[in-house]
Amino acid sequence: MSVQNVLDLIKENNIEWVDFRFVDLSGRAHHISLPASEVEAETFQNGVAFDGSSIQGFRGIEESDMVMVPDTESVYIDPFTAHATLIVMCNIHTPDGERYERDPRSIAQKAEEFLQTAGVGTAAFFAPESEFFIFDDVRYESTTNSSSFSVDSEEAFWNTNRKEEGGNLGFKVRQKGGYVPVAPVDSQQDIRSEMCRLMTEAGLRIERHHHEVATAGQAEINFRFDTLTKTADNLMKYKYIVHNVARQYGKTATFMPKPLFGDNGSGMHVHQSIFNGDTPLFYEKGGYANLSETAIHYIGGILYHAPALIALTNPSTNSFKRLVPGYEAPVNLVFSKGNRSAAVRIPVAAVTPKGCRIEFRTPDSTANPYLAFAAMLMAGLDGIKKKINPTELGYGPYDKNIYDLSDEEKKEIRSVPGTLDEALDALEADYEFLTEGGVFTKEFIDNFIDLKRGEAKAVAIRIHPYEYGLYYDC
Repeated sequence: MSVQNVLDLIKENNIEWVDFRFVDLSGRAHHISLPASEVEAETFQNGVAFDGSSIQGFRGIEESDMVMVPDTESVYIDPFTAHATLIVMCNIHTPDGERYERDPRSIAQKAEEFLQTAGVGTAAFFAPESEFFIFDDVRYESTTNSSSFSVDSEEAFWNTNRKEEGGNLGFKVRQKGGYVPVAPVDSQQDIRSEMCRLMTEAGLRIERHHHEVATAGQAEINFRFDTLTKTADNLMKYKYIVHNVARQYGKTATFMPKPLFGDNGSGMHVHQSIFNGDTPLFYEKGGYANLSETAIHYIGGILYHAPALIALTNPSTNSFKRLVPGYEAPVNLVFSKGNRSAAVRIPVAAVTPKGCRIEFRTPDSTANPYLAFAAMLMAGLDGIKKKINPTELGYGPYDKNIYDLSDEEKKEIRSVPGTLDEALDALEADYEFLTEGGVFTKEFIDNFIDLKRGEAKAVAIRIHPYEYGLYYDC
């Protein structure tokens, strides 16, 4: 879309405000709104100034001036504002016009550029399956003398005896019993459909929605794949709509990986493939799961670099409450066709040559999508470049339920890091694949590690309520 097209869109839709947005290191969006009457062609060329020192992980106060440069391909009308508002995603530049090396969106674009210069293909396609919970109430605190959290949902199994409904209506979702039931057990059909309606109006192509496995309102909505940066933009749009539709219904939505103990967590399974023009590069009839050698090497790169990669795809302390051996999350660093217990799964049901892809199942939605997708692509490209054979390195294929293996057999399988600190250690030791072509910089990685170690330390030094049960009577 040209700048003139955007200006015409503003006029035709009586837009009052233009909302310029950027994304910080954690993946949270920030925005500044300008009156539509003040937005001209020069605005898209010169950008919108903001204070980078007020954004965690960006710049110091002595060099705080930064610029949002709008991307006209990313616009959509905000479905929630009372005053007609157009949303525009932006890249971050320094005042002298240079790309800012800590801008996640620019890193995603550099990864796409590197793919083309590497001579492998012309485009990488991504499709995340981002799960979330819809709760009715959330409360939490962490102070000097108190630490607690509490969430509630009218459909949760622990509410079979709740009286606040004015007569309990039953039909609660059993623990780990929420996968695709019909109403009235699934009480959130309409809210998910409303989310999908607004996503469609905002430009997403919705493929399906359903209730997920956990009790208390776990959900999933799938949208159509696209190229790397566009998919990251779409995921930001997706999360914005999910959060705000839930709010309109008097509920609250979270993409936190593990908000409930003892039930399934929320992952973000990421489907990915590479094309050269219209030719899919991951398909070869007769190969394992009809995968090409290029795809096998891409898998090799993902699994070989997985410990470091996970610092970017699962970058929260809560991520590792989900990534626990023996539970539902795929912690086993192996690949397999159709097997959901493997970290890398190759879908085989109703797959065409153009639909041939690999699915990395370990990530979750605390990831910044621009950084996570870029890192996955760089790991896969390193595997292709170095012809990393995952079978020779002991990564499978494993075409059986890994959870049912004996303890001796499980010892042969590598697992993901057990904590955020371990993942950051791995990234510190293995980052060169990310800095190929200047996609990520060493300075960016060091800054990211420092930021995340601060989060890990903040959690580690705080007193956990469960410790009172373990140790109070010592």
